[in-house]
Amino acid sequence: MNPVMLTCAVTGNFTTRAQNPNLPITPKEIARDCLDAAKAGAAIVHIHVRDPETQEPSMAVPLYREVVERIRDENSDLVINLTAGPGGRYHPSDDNPAIAGPRTNLLPAEKRMEHVLDIRPDIATLDLNTMVFGNEVVINTLDSIRTMAHAMHNAGVRPELELFDSGDIAILHQLIREGTIGPEPLCSIVMGVNYGFRPSPETLLYARGQLPPGAIWTGFATSRWAFPMVALAAAAGGHTRIGLEDAVYLSRGQLAPSNAAMVTKAARILDDLGYERATSKTVRQSLALAR
Repeated sequence: MNPVMLTCAVTGNFTTRAQNPNLPITPKEIARDCLDAAKAGAAIVHIHVRDPETQEPSMAVPLYREVVERIRDENSDLVINLTAGPGGRYHPSDDNPAIAGPRTNLLPAEKRMEHVLDIRPDIATLDLNTMVFGNEVVINTLDSIRTMAHAMHNAGVRPELELFDSGDIAILHQLIREGTIGPEPLCSIVMGVNYGFRPSPETLLYARGQLPPGAIWTGFATSRWAFPMVALAAAAGGHTRIGLEDAVYLSRGQLAPSNAAMVTKAARILDDLGYERATSKTVRQSLALAR
C-alpha cells in the first residue's frame, strides 16, 4: 500500500460561523489552522479565503498572499493547494433569467486564476462541473477549463481535478485525449454536494472505476459521511481529506473545536487501520511538485 495523503480543507465557501464558531475567517486564522493541521498530520492544506469584515467568500489576491506567506514563514514543506473554483456561479434573476442576479460571480477564466498565477502554489483545484447549487448554477465550460488548465501548466502549478459527478469524469477523459491534461492526473472524487455524487461505498467504487489509468485520487464526502469516507477512500486505494470546509462536527453532537482536531481524528483512523500516512516531503516527491 502506498502512503495515504491526508488533506485538510480548512474553510471553504459555504460553512459559516453560525454552523461552527471555530471556523477560521481572517488570513491569520486560516494560516494558523493550516499550520496546526500540518502538526496534527495533514500533508496538504486546501485553502479558500474570506472577507474578514463580511465573512463572505473572497477572491482577493492579497488575502491569499497573506495566508500563504504566513504559512511559509513557519513551514516551507507543507503542500499548499489553492482553490480556483470561485468565479463560476450564475444566479438567474427572478424577472429575467437571461439577466444575472445579485449572487452571480461568473468571471472570465483569466480573472479566476489571478491569485494562482500571482502566488504559484504547489496545487490548484480545477473544477470540471457544471451543476445546480440551490437556485444558482455553477458553469465551467470546456473553453474555460482549457484556459485555466493551460495557465496552471505554464505557471508550474499542478491541477487537482475536482469531480462532482460522472459527467465530470467524461470531461476528464476528453481533456486527456486532447492533451490538455497529462496522463496520471491528480483527482478528487467529491461526494455529498447536492445534485452531485451521493456519498456511499458504491458511489466511491463506481467513480474510482471510471477514472483514467494511473490517476492519483482522493475521495472525500461532506457532513456525516466525512469521517467514514476517510476510511473508505483509504481502503479503496485512494487518499483522504477532512476539514471544516466539509463538515462541522467532530462526532455526533460535538462541534469540531478546530481543523487540527479533525485531522487528529482522521489520522488516528488511518493509523488504527494500519495505513502509512504520507508526509509533505513524500507528497512532493510522489507528485513531482516544484519547490
